[in-house]
Amino acid sequence: MTKDSPWKLNFDGASNAVGNGIGAVLVSLNGDHYPFTCKLDFDCTNNMAEYEACIMGLQAAIERGIKTLEVYGDSALIIYQLRGEWETRDPKLINYRKIVLGLLKEFDYITFNYLPRDENQMADALATLASMIKANKEEEMRPIQMSVYEVPAHCCNIEKEENDNNPWYQDIL
Repeated sequence: MTKDSPWKLNFDGASNAVGNGIGAVLVSLNGDHYPFTCKLDFDCTNNMAEYEACIMGLQAAIERGIKTLEVYGDSALIIYQLRGEWETRDPKLINYRKIVLGLLKEFDYITFNYLPRDENQMADALATLASMIKANKEEEMRPIQMSVYEVPAHCCNIEKEENDNNPWYQDIL
């Protein structure tokens, strides 16, 4: 991994009746995805969860020595506050913004970009999963591995054709 490669970070927070969760995905230049998710075990607003998700993702990038980062989120409020285009008036969010601004000095180049929710599906799914799961505080769940299957599982179990010179229906008779 070169430190000058432009990585991407997608983040999202979720607050619902079941709980609060955050998700972030670091994407390398060659398209490798590194997902992070966390259940928030305290009361918070959706905007607080969004900031928590952004901070978690930024800290993950810093831990990996990433210096160039494009950050994407589906919360216009958070993105435009971090760009400095909108004021941060909510007292609950002022300290969150300060934390993010403090983390920015770890990067050589960083941008914040708004992304429609339907283009932020992985981070959204991670945040929703974390918000709804009842996790044991003593256990750490290992990272989720996600694959894409292009054929049904039963197609992978078909064995090589037997060649006994009998018709396919022989065993049925």
